[in-house]
Amino acid sequence: MEKSDSLLEKRYGLPTAVGMVVGIVIGSGIFFKSEKILQCTGGNLKLGILAWLIGGIVITSCAYCFAIMATKYEKVNGLVDYSEILCGSKYAYIIGWFTTTVYYPALTIALAWLCARFTLVLINKPELTGGPDSGLCLILSGFFLIISFAINTISPKIAGKIQVSCTVIKLIPLLLMAVAGTIYGLTKGCTVENFTTVVESVPTGSAIFKAVCATAFAYDGWIIATSINSELRDSKKNLPLALMWGSLIIVFVYIAYYIGLAGGITNAEMMANGQAGAKAAFSAVFGKFGGTALFVFVIISCFGTLNGLTMGCSRCFYSLAVRNEGPAVNMMKQVDKVTKMPVNSSVASLTVCIIWLVFFYCSQLSEIGSHMGIFAFDPTELPIVTIYAFYIPIFISFIIKHKELSFFSRFIAPVFAIISSLFMIYAAVNAHIETILGYLIIFSVIILVGIILMKPRSKKNI
Repeated sequence: MEKSDSLLEKRYGLPTAVGMVVGIVIGSGIFFKSEKILQCTGGNLKLGILAWLIGGIVITSCAYCFAIMATKYEKVNGLVDYSEILCGSKYAYIIGWFTTTVYYPALTIALAWLCARFTLVLINKPELTGGPDSGLCLILSGFFLIISFAINTISPKIAGKIQVSCTVIKLIPLLLMAVAGTIYGLTKGCTVENFTTVVESVPTGSAIFKAVCATAFAYDGWIIATSINSELRDSKKNLPLALMWGSLIIVFVYIAYYIGLAGGITNAEMMANGQAGAKAAFSAVFGKFGGTALFVFVIISCFGTLNGLTMGCSRCFYSLAVRNEGPAVNMMKQVDKVTKMPVNSSVASLTVCIIWLVFFYCSQLSEIGSHMGIFAFDPTELPIVTIYAFYIPIFISFIIKHKELSFFSRFIAPVFAIISSLFMIYAAVNAHIETILGYLIIFSVIILVGIILMKPRSKKNI
């Protein structure tokens, strides 16, 4: 009886896995960070494309290594499983605790806010709705967050279908802008102008570091697909395929869209308009009605990304509990007999997300942030880069333990992934030098709490 109450059903196939990889990554960051990358590079389009390429190389190299791991390991939570097998149970627990309390929630709340922000941009009544820092935007963010968790908790099969559907829908505005925007821009001369004109001169080195760091949010989330490997049919075959195909699709679509966007409006206009810049570019290429209609697809794509993140986030406390770790183990590892979902885990994750949503609003969107000093860090970037630091010991152990692999798979791929991860860390330090100490303090406190919770459980298991 206990076994049936704590095991998850194998309900997903390869399309859902690819949809989760592509769906989590594509659909938010590309709209959210495009103008920031232009700002970081001073409107240098070629430098921005280089940043997208570097970011794409980072995720593809890491995804390749995890794809090899996926052919060998299959349990409940891919990343935690790989950490446990390669680096030991304590290291796996620390990663599990970090992803449960910081990484997944930070990404999830950022997407809930983006859904709310783009909805207000679509309404286009700032005198009534306010801007991204308004109370209405915060409330709407909470609404999207709760809806997404409710769907994933009550009906995970519907959530899976939403993931596949939204993946297809979100590719529509991206591919249309990639093709039509490029043609329109070449016809009107806007693309050539943006490629040959720099809005403002900035140091190349620091510009690249900041821009690559910005791509971290846009590219991140693919690893969350490993959280459903125990629910994926023939996961040792399907998960590696999903990771690699998903990563390559993402890199191609992002760069094509970024070039297409440059055909709609000038880089200076994109930099000045913020999140509204994407809508202005769509309207320029497709007309006011067409631009508005496609922007609705943008909002749908953001919700698809939120849904995919919630699929992983809602299972986090469960993933710890089935290893007899974390808080309220017996409660968190319970699986509802009707929905076949860990409801208690989902509720706990939603609570953590709400806490991070309030922090994000205070540190990044309200005037409170100006009084937070070093603690006013951006939770949409630093936690993401931290996960790359966690990857490094996994890659090193992978090299040491898997002697049966080919030279390329055992040495070349993981070493390149380590170098890519170190580059991402260095870029983050340079881009967030003013607030990184505050982040590290919060990070250390959260990890310390996790260690305190781990000790009694470890002793019990001995």
